[in-house]
Amino acid sequence: MKKIFLLLFFLPLCAFAQKTSILKGTVKNKNKQPIENVSIKFGKTGTVTDKKGNYSIRIPYKKEITIKFSHISFRTFEYTLTAKSRTTLRFSPTLFLKTEKLEEIVVKDRKKEAQGFLNIDPLKAKTIIGANAGIENILMTLPGVNNNNELSTQYNVRGGNFDENLVYVNGIEVYRPFLIRSGQQEGLSFINPNMVQNINFSAGGFQAKYGDKLSSVLDITYRKPKEISTSLEASLLGGSVTFEGGFLNNKLKIITGARYRDNSLFVNSKQIETNFRPTFTDLQSFIIYNFTNNFSLSYLSNFSLNNYNYQPFSRKTRFGTVADPLELIVFYDGKEENNYLTLFNAVSADYKVNDNLSFKTTISSYNTQEEEYYDIAASYNLGEVDTNIGSESFGEVDFTQGIGSQLNHARNDLDALINNVQIRGSYKVDKKKIDFGVKYQNEDIRERIREWEIIDSLGFSVRPPNQLVNNNQPYEPFEGPITPFQNIREDNHVVINRFTGFVQYNERLYMGNNEVWYNFGLRAHNWTVSANGQKSSNQIILSPRAQFALKPNWQQDMLFRFSGGWYKQPPSYRELKNFNGKINKDVKAQSSLHLVAGMDYSFNLWERPFKLTTELYYKDLTNVNAYSIDNVRIRYRADNLTTAYAQGFDLRLNGEFVPGSESWVSLGYLKTEENIDNKGDISRPSDQRLKFGILFQDYVPNLPNLKAYLNLVYNTGVPGGAPSYSDVYSFQKRLRDYKRADLGVSYVFADANKQYKTGWMSKFKELTAGLELFNMFDIQNAITNTWVRDVYSKNQFGIPNFMTGRVLNFKVSMQF
Repeated sequence: MKKIFLLLFFLPLCAFAQKTSILKGTVKNKNKQPIENVSIKFGKTGTVTDKKGNYSIRIPYKKEITIKFSHISFRTFEYTLTAKSRTTLRFSPTLFLKTEKLEEIVVKDRKKEAQGFLNIDPLKAKTIIGANAGIENILMTLPGVNNNNELSTQYNVRGGNFDENLVYVNGIEVYRPFLIRSGQQEGLSFINPNMVQNINFSAGGFQAKYGDKLSSVLDITYRKPKEISTSLEASLLGGSVTFEGGFLNNKLKIITGARYRDNSLFVNSKQIETNFRPTFTDLQSFIIYNFTNNFSLSYLSNFSLNNYNYQPFSRKTRFGTVADPLELIVFYDGKEENNYLTLFNAVSADYKVNDNLSFKTTISSYNTQEEEYYDIAASYNLGEVDTNIGSESFGEVDFTQGIGSQLNHARNDLDALINNVQIRGSYKVDKKKIDFGVKYQNEDIRERIREWEIIDSLGFSVRPPNQLVNNNQPYEPFEGPITPFQNIREDNHVVINRFTGFVQYNERLYMGNNEVWYNFGLRAHNWTVSANGQKSSNQIILSPRAQFALKPNWQQDMLFRFSGGWYKQPPSYRELKNFNGKINKDVKAQSSLHLVAGMDYSFNLWERPFKLTTELYYKDLTNVNAYSIDNVRIRYRADNLTTAYAQGFDLRLNGEFVPGSESWVSLGYLKTEENIDNKGDISRPSDQRLKFGILFQDYVPNLPNLKAYLNLVYNTGVPGGAPSYSDVYSFQKRLRDYKRADLGVSYVFADANKQYKTGWMSKFKELTAGLELFNMFDIQNAITNTWVRDVYSKNQFGIPNFMTGRVLNFKVSMQF
């Protein structure tokens, strides 16, 4: 009887053992230390690890399961497997602390929102699709930020130009090259997106502790790495490598990155046939050493070299209307060779006296050495296109309206050195804080300009319109010299000394149950200009600014913001130089009375988080230094004889339109006009009335590692500029609307949630590959106009300069 009982008892166990396998292993952290109380579970079956991190669990035989490893302090890890035998299987995963994710995500910060800053996830800046992928490219998707040139990282904010934007890296102001001539010559942005920790952006109404500009602040913080890691990226447009690590018990932290970019792929998609290979090289490092918990030294450096060897051959552009099409054909001879070398070094010392008082001292130096050398001859033919379908010459030019040529020559050299030293401090007591600082800056700029243009129309040299010369041809021979249409010959040596300072009071308090943030501050700026041996008088400006934010104790999560101030922008070297290259040392600071009102509304939709952000703004500008734009080259009048205004609103809705992936939709309206010499209001060059942008991320539900990124931008047209020596009031025609769509598809082979323990894939922390399709609808977008003369009507036609067409790129990124 006992034998029968034992047989009945063990028979189910034997049958069970035949249908299951045993999975065991040890769960450890990244430092190879065992983790206790890790929950291991699949379906309704589960267990936990012991003090040594060991576990053992029975799993089904020949059945695919997904087993989950979870712990309150670590990121959840899932692993899919199938037991193909009844033997014991071993699997020992490594779990990563949840707090480590803070290095790659944005933490919700009400303080930044109250100060009018938008906090952007740096991962989006790395994955966003665009011709100039990076921080500036993601700004283009925001309302109020515009740029019609996809080959440039420059951007305009709320009616201002790109000289009105502040850029900081780790609290240090960074600078751009001076002689940028066209969108093809922009090069790499100073900011390396692979090194970024935090991105904060303000489109206006910013605090007094930031500098003296009129439009925006981009505040970047680089990472302070904790572990050794190497990241690589490669594509048909170039590549980058980033190394980071912590050494000497994490007292020494280093992150350095090298980038190389070749824009030939984009340039070859344009309508101008060229032999052109613009290459950009960039090397950047951030090093920090913590001597004690209260004292540290940091070093930020950047080296960049941009080379342009441009040899145009021909251009063929068809424009006009369907009923009256025109065609421009140009044949070129000559070439352009430009070089830009920039060096930047900064050393900062951070000292924390106690929990309430801290100081930061920074010494920085920026040097740019720039050359623009070109000799380009162009012969053009402007003609009417035959639109008669029955004609043998249908689609061809059958009547010439203009024939001519021009010769452009330049030998421009610039060497600029900017040195500064600043001391900043902060004092905190409870919820109150006082920020203060002083700065001295010396700018030494030496420039030689040799630039001229000769224009010929039907065999006759075209003289500048401002020269009154009697010409009685053909009745009397003209024996005067040939005068270039434009001729600039200047040797400038400008030294600017600046003293700036600020003080700002911040407080956070409660009014009843309502949370309130406010700050008010004052900036002062004193400067003198020495131009070619002549010194200007001292100029002093004061810039008061204030912000107020209220979060009511309502059921809805809403935040209201108000900010404003009297913003002033003392002239830089570029603003001191007029159209003819002459320096006006007495140019005053441009001023703007700036008012901003905004609201943030956070809510849940489809059980997912969303936020609606709206802002209204108005700028009243005086002492404006009017300018004209040629591609991204900017030329000022240097006379302060203009007034202007800008008004509009920005709207942005962001959230998880797709679960787990943040996307956003933005809409902006802007109207900005200027009055030059009291002639009346006309549109400013940056008058981009309507802006609509979408940044959308998605993935395949059954294949979540296959991701898609879509970047859509629509901008209404801006004024197309005016020919040299002309009255801008006579040329207010706008360029066509800007429309662009970029699509990216990538597959994630490995990341933090998908790790391999064996095989060649186990060497990667991250591995992603994908395709990028730029300008997927192949839309012709114009950046500016080329002006061509009609010999019969004496009119000048604006022929649009189109930007890049459709381009396909392959990209792979990895991290070890």
